[in-house]
Amino acid sequence: MGAGHAHPLHLDRASPVHRLAPEVKIVATLLFTIVVVATPREEFAAFGGYALLLAGVATAARVPVTWLAKRATIELPFVLLAVFLPFAGHGERTEWLGLTLSVDGLHGAWNIFAKGTLGVVASLLLAASTTMRDLIVGLDRLRVPSVFTQIATFMLRYLDILADDARRMRIARLSRGYDPRFLWQVKAFAVSVGALFLRAYERGERVYLAMVSRGYQGRLPLATQSTATGTQWAQSAALPVAAAAIGVTAAMFS
Repeated sequence: MGAGHAHPLHLDRASPVHRLAPEVKIVATLLFTIVVVATPREEFAAFGGYALLLAGVATAARVPVTWLAKRATIELPFVLLAVFLPFAGHGERTEWLGLTLSVDGLHGAWNIFAKGTLGVVASLLLAASTTMRDLIVGLDRLRVPSVFTQIATFMLRYLDILADDARRMRIARLSRGYDPRFLWQVKAFAVSVGALFLRAYERGERVYLAMVSRGYQGRLPLATQSTATGTQWAQSAALPVAAAAIGVTAAMFS
């Protein structure tokens, strides 16, 4: 259990983006997202510039476009919500293909789609170029409260174990000829969830006592790693600085 853990969004590549320290990538992604969110929805050219910046990062990180497209479908519920805004919006209306649409609703739909897509793609690029363990290390170096990083570390270590417990419990139900599929059969599922919770709680107690007996004082030791250099901070700053420049330029010429 002490071995490294991969996650399905990580792509093992030899690229300049992968070699950057995790904390600089986290800060760059956060600042880029803030710039995108702060951009007025009417600045269409700025959003195109942001997309080009992410395309450059994806190219440098050797992340395929198809890989990003498949995993970006996580935002589909928000896109479906945005589709209804032009019909439900109020105020000025416009005609398109025989349909009467709200101008404010169209802007709102575009706002959700553009900013949501850019944010999701930026997050996917961060996940693709950084292992889950390095993300936690980066958050720790950024002085995120240790209680959050400790919880995330334990979740990472034991999530696979809990998933395996749930799989075995489901196999046990099926082997006894019980496969609940309807609402009135939810009792078996609820009992399984309760049993899984108790197992996780008891395991957590045992692990904590074992750690305390070995000198745990509220912070796990981290493997010695080199922190980010000034060059890496400068390289990572290129993304949010370029995004801010695009946003300011678009606002000046709008």
